[in-house]
Amino acid sequence: MQTSIPFSGKKIPLSAWKVVAILSSVATMVMYAETMLVPAIPGLIRDFSISYNTSSWILTTYLLTGAVMTPIVGKLSDIYGKKKILLIIMIFYTAGVSIAGFSSNLYFMLIARGLQGIGMSMFPIAFSIVRAQFPREKMAIGQGIITSMYAGGAVIGLSIGGFIIQNYGWHSTFFTIIPIAIGLLFTISRFIHVDDDEIVEQKQEQKLPQNKDAQSTGNIESIKEKRKNRRITRYTEPEIRNGASTTIDVKGAITLAVAITSFLLVLTFLQTGSSSGGGGGDINNNINSIGGGSNSTILVICFLVLGIVSLALFIVIEKRTTSPLVDFSLISNMRMLPANIIIMIVGFSMFMVFQTIPILMENPPPVGFGEDTINATKVILPFALVLLVFGPASGLIISKLGSMKPLIIGTIVISIALFSLVLFHSTKLLISTNLGILSVGLSLANVGAQNVIMLAMPRQNSGISLGLTTLLRIIGSSISPAVAAMFMQEHQYTINIQGRIQSFPSSEAYILIFLTATILSIISIFLAVLLFRTRPPKCQNHFPEEQGSMNKAITENIKQEILSWPGVTSNPYRFGGIEFRVNKRDMGHVHGDKLADLPFPSTIRKGLIASGKALPHIIYPESMWVSYFIKSEEDISQIVDLFRLQYDRLKAKPLIIPPK
Repeated sequence: MQTSIPFSGKKIPLSAWKVVAILSSVATMVMYAETMLVPAIPGLIRDFSISYNTSSWILTTYLLTGAVMTPIVGKLSDIYGKKKILLIIMIFYTAGVSIAGFSSNLYFMLIARGLQGIGMSMFPIAFSIVRAQFPREKMAIGQGIITSMYAGGAVIGLSIGGFIIQNYGWHSTFFTIIPIAIGLLFTISRFIHVDDDEIVEQKQEQKLPQNKDAQSTGNIESIKEKRKNRRITRYTEPEIRNGASTTIDVKGAITLAVAITSFLLVLTFLQTGSSSGGGGGDINNNINSIGGGSNSTILVICFLVLGIVSLALFIVIEKRTTSPLVDFSLISNMRMLPANIIIMIVGFSMFMVFQTIPILMENPPPVGFGEDTINATKVILPFALVLLVFGPASGLIISKLGSMKPLIIGTIVISIALFSLVLFHSTKLLISTNLGILSVGLSLANVGAQNVIMLAMPRQNSGISLGLTTLLRIIGSSISPAVAAMFMQEHQYTINIQGRIQSFPSSEAYILIFLTATILSIISIFLAVLLFRTRPPKCQNHFPEEQGSMNKAITENIKQEILSWPGVTSNPYRFGGIEFRVNKRDMGHVHGDKLADLPFPSTIRKGLIASGKALPHIIYPESMWVSYFIKSEEDISQIVDLFRLQYDRLKAKPLIIPPK
């Protein structure tokens, strides 16, 4: 029986809940800060006398800095420890919100937003810490809680932000965050001990009985061996994998930043000079703020060329460097690639709402609704409230049903909601209803895709893998405000307000924004179906404590018994151990004297797991594979029984070779 094995999906430890509570508070704070600024965007456009295109950089600068820093921070956390890097990021974030409160012009604000963007790179570290704390089959729950608190911050930010902005000004929104950031900084320092494993083990070693009997000596040696293995895993493996564990890809970071910035600037200047304007300022001032006319065309061409060249250089650098910022082998993974693109589309849809809806609400009729800041936030509030509810609910649903069905349903719901926004955005009720439906789909798709990625990524470099995922999400998020602002700048109508001719986005602008998001969401449906039809890989390289070793009594007995059956052959397994075949079919493999993995049809697999004779595969619990941990020689008979069941099934089923 395997009911005592840690991977069997038992109780989540109290320490894991404590870590999730702290990290969820960080997510709440970050989203609280972002959404409090959302209702202020129309006011910032007026105060800084900038165009809609230029206004998008208030969100984009934050996202762009996060996009560049996220893979760097993921790498640094793998090298120097997650807690240490998390604390450093929190210091930068606290400095950013402090400076933003004193911003008097656009440039000062963008510098502060860049510092805040560094804080966004804390999220891959947070998810990586949760991955280490939660059992694999329960990871979606921890992730769902953090995601829901991210939405919880949006609820708080929208509820309080509108009131603060209308009564005290947008500067005050940043001042409210400073004490929260400082408090969380000290809380992380005091209560998260993710990098303190060796200290704990040293204390355990000191508490062992100091007699010289064989049992105590064996326990001490076992602890020392675990400490040695952990050091090898943490320090030696990155050096072997990347060539130099302490190397940071600075050239890759610079070229990536230049490439993303250039393409976003193309979107910023991609508009006709004749229709330039926005934000309630007069047309001539707005033309001057962005260049206008033929100058814009020249800038578009220059930035487009610069972006293409920078992207090409980035790819060349990443393929040649020994420590790449982006591991293209992870991008090309047939499980991770579609899921990451879905994550990008989720980010695009979310920040499309943040950039577009406040402007639509606060701009004057006939296209806008002419609402004040507080009433504008009420329209967006259902979007955040549903995210708050469906964040943890999505985690629970996925932990029960798996990732794929909720993921497909989520992408379909996103498409329906966005297309409904294309057709129906003439009243505040219709907009709020569609946003609520949209957030249901975003929750399911986000948690489902994230869970697929977490189950598919190599555990040995989880930091940089999650950093890559967050990078792609942020790229999608950063493109969205620029695309929305481009349509707002391109399609406008003019109105005379108190003797001044002012220009605002027309109805066509909002239709194009929602339609673009709809097309992307339809693509995400096809990607989700592709994921559903793509089987996860068999296995991946295990940690030393799971690999075991061959040529021991346990492995020799298992090997001799299975090879004695007619037609069975064996080969060295590419990820360590030995694999067995019959009728040219894969029976399964044994990772030395530690672990056995076998594939079974769904009905047999469910029966084995329900009876406690096997566990869901420890790397891919949603796959057709099962795992069995070998603890002693008493488990030999259980392993042999599993392989015998497999042998009888495959021996009775002839191999059908399709015609050429």
